[in-house]
Amino acid sequence: MGSMTEPTDALATPDMPDWEKRFRAPRVSLPDWAEDAPGRSLFVSNATGTYELYAWDRATGRQRQVTDRPNGTTDGVLSPDGEWIWWFSDTDGDEFGVWMRQPFGGGEDEPAAPGLEASYPAGLAIGRDGTAVVGRSTDEDGSTIHVVRPGLAPVEIYRHRESAGVGDLSRDGTLIAVEHTEHGDAMHSALRVVRPDGGTVAELDDTKGGTEELGLAVLGFAPVDGDTRLLVGHQRRGRWEPMLWDVASGVETDLGLDLPGDVSAEWYPDGSGLLIVHSFEARSELWRYEIGTRELVRVETPAGSVSGATARPDGTVEYLWSSAAHPPVVRSTAGGVVLDPPGMKAPGSVAVEDVWVEGPGGRIHALVQRPAGASGPLPTLFEIHGGPAWHDSDAFAAAPAAWVDHGYAVVRVNYRGSTGYGREWTDALKHRIGLIELEDIAAVREWAVASGLADPSKLVLAGGSWGGYLTLLGLGTQPEAWALGLAAVPVADYVTAYHDEMEALKALDRTLFGGSPEEVPERYQVSSPLTYVDEVRAPVYISAGVNDPRCPIRQIDNYVDRLAARGAVHEVYRYDAGHGSLVVEERIKQVRLELAFAARHLEGGPGATRQPGTRTDGG
Repeated sequence: MGSMTEPTDALATPDMPDWEKRFRAPRVSLPDWAEDAPGRSLFVSNATGTYELYAWDRATGRQRQVTDRPNGTTDGVLSPDGEWIWWFSDTDGDEFGVWMRQPFGGGEDEPAAPGLEASYPAGLAIGRDGTAVVGRSTDEDGSTIHVVRPGLAPVEIYRHRESAGVGDLSRDGTLIAVEHTEHGDAMHSALRVVRPDGGTVAELDDTKGGTEELGLAVLGFAPVDGDTRLLVGHQRRGRWEPMLWDVASGVETDLGLDLPGDVSAEWYPDGSGLLIVHSFEARSELWRYEIGTRELVRVETPAGSVSGATARPDGTVEYLWSSAAHPPVVRSTAGGVVLDPPGMKAPGSVAVEDVWVEGPGGRIHALVQRPAGASGPLPTLFEIHGGPAWHDSDAFAAAPAAWVDHGYAVVRVNYRGSTGYGREWTDALKHRIGLIELEDIAAVREWAVASGLADPSKLVLAGGSWGGYLTLLGLGTQPEAWALGLAAVPVADYVTAYHDEMEALKALDRTLFGGSPEEVPERYQVSSPLTYVDEVRAPVYISAGVNDPRCPIRQIDNYVDRLAARGAVHEVYRYDAGHGSLVVEERIKQVRLELAFAARHLEGGPGATRQPGTRTDGG
């Protein structure tokens, strides 16, 4: 079992509420490990109060903090020999920067890819000889890929205006897998395998030759020298599942996995099998697939969600598991906890209930939490997930648990656009962006009221990122349905957001809407919260990162100015970070501000005192 230095910022006090403990309790990510030095690992922890990278020498038990930046660091990669830790250095969460590296045992940081200018990251693969394949994205250049050899200037081997990125580098360093969207559909990638000189070896493109829009994903080259098999994710049967593609011969091998829902995979280190991650109806499980016999064997894990898993050289599997009721923990199939940070432990929460509601596009899955022993109707928070290609699951989440502690029921809706329910469900939202998701949320809202769970006068619409966008859009298009809105890092003015956001998101928006704002202005207008801002009747709370490249601040200011012009009740909190914060106290502050806003404006809600609405700006 690993150990960590006792955290200094995570000590419980007698009066600290459970909801704050859930944020402050030290957490760790699933440790990554060096392919040729599996005793050397890298993980992320919030032990200091900020999420940073940590190195762990399993042989000695020594752990040390690698990065230390005011707004945190989470993007890091170990070199195959375990000698170097690469980490991405941006500015206060703006996601624009360069790769740095540091010796595993400690030492000074240095530029990892000298000669490459700052960019948004677009994939990284490091070879055994020190060669790195670096993907970059900028507004000026689009997508580029460079080969960086030790001591030599970077060599560009790929360039295109549309989104592309590095998928993987073969074990012997002779093949590079690239995911690209040269066809213009940013939701469905095609694959190209090239040599380090940029010459094409093979291509696989499921976006051509049919009416269906199908995507491909790189899952990894076989971990064996000279093996030209690439593990690929595909959508040919209406869901994500893996197959083997021999890029030398062109032979594709279907695995014949009879599992419902989405399926991903990674190689076992000896190449004899695959570790299968199966996600279905908001929960996940693990399997081992024997390539030689095509046998599928269950890897036992508790009911809940596996948010990461890796097969070790000894055949054991380490995985990060949690459920809505139980905080996350890194476990091993060898038994026991792999990495247990010291300090206080996060209190548990209540389990989720599964609800299925008939909606305009099919059955909608929602997850419901309510205070233990409480009966309705209750003030109810609809916490809408971001993405949109994501889903809420039976996994531990500190923010919803905080609302349950304060007497609210929490409902999370896996609307059309969510993953884990098949390709048709995920792809259904195109061209009527936002409106389709809100139809599904409305159907679940009607169920919540009719079932007696939710008080119709105390319904809160909330979410971050895409969930924040849906919150503002819902407040304007369904003004009588919601008593309150809480939008974190939202899209508020879609046209301005498009022009200010990073290039990769411009490509995604063109795919979702069928063009740019200049090409299909009516689609952007009907799906933009700014179009309906004068219809908003509920008090609105908005939080925004001033360095956010995904939902930039100017378009939020445009929306807020319109609220202010008519004296609408609203508050705005701006913080010095990007698309969210990696600082624990900042996260707690934001939840505290949201809870207080709800208490002030949700008449009759838990601890509420109705006060006149005012605009405030925090820093």
